[in-house]
This record gives sequence, C-alpha cells and structure tokens, in this order.
Amino acid sequence: EVQLVESGGGSVQAGGSLRLSCVASGFSFDDYAIGWYRQAPGKERDFLAGISHNGAYTHYAESVKGRFSISRDNAKNTVYLQMNNLKPEDTAIYYCGAFDANGLVYSSSYYHYHGSYEHWGQGIQVTVSS
Repeated sequence: EVQLVESGGGSVQAGGSLRLSCVASGFSFDDYAIGWYRQAPGKERDFLAGISHNGAYTHYAESVKGRFSISRDNAKNTVYLQMNNLKPEDTAIYYCGAFDANGLVYSSSYYHYHGSYEHWGQGIQVTVSS
C-alpha cells in the first residue's frame, strides 16, 4: 500500500520555525520526486517546494523562497520541509505529494502543477499566531 505520512506540524508564534517530515512507504521512494503544498481554508492548494528524485534539484514558490527549505534522505524514505520565520499567513494544512520521475529531471513548472502528482499524504495542520 502506497502511503505518504506528514508529521511535525502544530502551533507556533510568528517568527518561529517548524520542520515537517513526509515519510513514504509502498513504492520505490528514490525513483520519485516530491513536492510540498498547502491549502488554507477557502483557498486552492498551492505549491511550496519540490525536490528531484535524487535530491540534486529543488524548486520553490516565490512566496516562501528564502524562508522554506526542502531536503530528502532517501535512506530514510523521508522528505523534509524546514520552515523559518513563519507568518500568520502560513497557516494552512500542509501536504506532500509524489510522482514517479523515472530517473529524469523535470522542470519547475511540472512541480508547480498539482496534477503531476500520483500520491498524496493526508495533510497536517500548521497554525501560526501573531
């Protein structure tokens, strides 16, 4: 069974930090590219960051560039999203998604399109208070 499980969310004050984890199982993790998205109430699911199957390439939304950092540990089947200098507008449910890269490198636009992803986690709440 394919699973992506997010953890590390919670409540934090503005200016604080959180590190989200996305643990994968049920597929060949090191063949898959991973993306992080978030969805605030009443809004669409927005792309935040993506990382290639081998960790060599990363992509970021302009809104989080310089504050968020994505990384992966293929030995642990885990992708991380380090979030610094959090703001109240970062409050949302955060999701990780995965697509089979087949050993190829994909353009940033591919990561930005939520339809590219084959598998999604259940999401985790992040709340930032002012």
